[in-house]
Amino acid sequence: MKTFSPNLKYLKYLFWLGPMLVAAGAIAGLVSGSFSPIPLGLVIAGVVVVGLWLVFQSTYAEQSTQPGFWSQRSTQVGANALITTLSVLAILGLINFLAANHVGRLDLTENQLFSLAPETQQLVKNLKQPVKVWVFVPQPSARDRELLESYHRQSDRLSYEFVDPNSQPSVVQRLEVKSNGDVIAEIQPEGRKQYVQTIAPTTGDSLVGDGGYLSEVKLTGALEQLVSNRQSFAYVIQGHGEHPIDQSQGAISAAVKGLQEKNFTVKPLNLLETATIPADANVLVLAGPQKPLLAPEVTALDEYLKNGGNLFLMLDPNTTPGLDSLLTNWGVTVDKRVVIDVSGRLSQLGPAFSSVSQYGNHPITKDFGNALSIYPLAQPIDVKPQTDVKSTPLLFTSERSWAESNVKAQPLKFDQASDRPGPLVIGFALTRTVTPAVAAPKPSPSPSPSTSPKPSPSASASPAKPSPSPSSPSPSASANPSPSPSVAASPTTTDQKPKESRLVVIGNSRFAEDGGVNQGINGDVFINSVRWLSHADDQSLSIRPKEAKNRRLGLSGQQASLATWTAIAILPLIGFGAAFGVWWKRR
Repeated sequence: MKTFSPNLKYLKYLFWLGPMLVAAGAIAGLVSGSFSPIPLGLVIAGVVVVGLWLVFQSTYAEQSTQPGFWSQRSTQVGANALITTLSVLAILGLINFLAANHVGRLDLTENQLFSLAPETQQLVKNLKQPVKVWVFVPQPSARDRELLESYHRQSDRLSYEFVDPNSQPSVVQRLEVKSNGDVIAEIQPEGRKQYVQTIAPTTGDSLVGDGGYLSEVKLTGALEQLVSNRQSFAYVIQGHGEHPIDQSQGAISAAVKGLQEKNFTVKPLNLLETATIPADANVLVLAGPQKPLLAPEVTALDEYLKNGGNLFLMLDPNTTPGLDSLLTNWGVTVDKRVVIDVSGRLSQLGPAFSSVSQYGNHPITKDFGNALSIYPLAQPIDVKPQTDVKSTPLLFTSERSWAESNVKAQPLKFDQASDRPGPLVIGFALTRTVTPAVAAPKPSPSPSPSTSPKPSPSASASPAKPSPSPSSPSPSASANPSPSPSVAASPTTTDQKPKESRLVVIGNSRFAEDGGVNQGINGDVFINSVRWLSHADDQSLSIRPKEAKNRRLGLSGQQASLATWTAIAILPLIGFGAAFGVWWKRR
């Protein structure tokens, strides 16, 4: 009887079905992110097929007179190739796993443009609470995403999210986002937040907001201020007809709210009631006084500046604030004439509304570009150079403006005899370096030769009446019906480190009123001035912005033409000539 002997010639190809099933299941699981029943079933089926094949080959080798499966040279070579392939795949997988979990970057740029500053890295690594950075832009840029990813790589406590303001209004309302491009840093789950900056895409050659991209300098400064929970204090002087800070007519409540959003604590200050300037006052704001300040108040402000204080003066024309002596010490003169602007940019408001689109080179105005700010009933400001005062003009009116001496004259027309032609400066920023005085030690009284150690009985019974001396104050000098405001005593310093006193003078206050602070960039002018005066940027970590060095080679037209012809004609001809010479010599 003839037995059936299966032809195993083609059964060996069934072995490859097992690795194919295993690979298909593994790829499907990795791509989908989870090993569902289908990918897992494919992997198990492939392993079963391979196992059955090995069992079958072992059984067949025992019943056959031919060399066993494991003894064949082809089996050994195939097993060696399989083991080598699996080993290479395992090594590549391990390398990718380590690379994904331990990211390493090498910045070969000259100024390390794509690396975070050491101060930033240290700050992020030392975060004690989770911090989330919200970026409210419809279409995030790759540059901003890469910068935030660099922050996230330093610590898992810092996360970020790009939000489309139109799709998530609840988040916009919770974080009080004002405009597209705002960047907010928030401590979670505490909810304390800090405004960082406003970013926007570039438009031509100009940048909108704080620039086209997120800034490491501003983000790190905001994080440092958020983590430290440091607040600045701004006191708004009241009592002379200034703009109130509450929600009333002519108030600056909207501007005050903007300061509070920047982590400022704003309080009113009446110098005659408190008698002292608070020691925690980072900046004093005098917004449009209608009545003159008393002499003791002016003296207190002057002493405050001499001790390193910071003052923001917004002065309107046709007022007499009584600050001439203080301003003279800084070389500042206020022109009493009203600025008239006939440039046509604010024709619907009237000629008394001055428009400003040109700004000085100063930290207050560095991001303004050509944005428009509006100043109703402004007056020019002049500064006479002082040896110890550094002044920078901030706000320039248009060329078609002038300072009018008689605003009642109709129609308004420039009079060369009495008026002042534009452009005019209606705002200045000034700084002065001051050295705090160190309190001298009080000398101990030395005994007089005529003073006996023990008083005599007669002396104790009838004390001698002290005789008046020229240096002793008279009764009339000490009698004062109202307390004299003074600067709170500052702690004694021994290092004699110089401080910088700052002063900003703007010849207008109505630009910060509730009805005008949201026109143009009026609010930015006010807030940036207070921030600069309070040294808010100086308190943050000192991180210098990185700039790429210009390494481009400037060529003239003749040099560029010579370089072109050298590349496409001269050098090739030299090469052909050399080759022809070698050929001719060997010939």
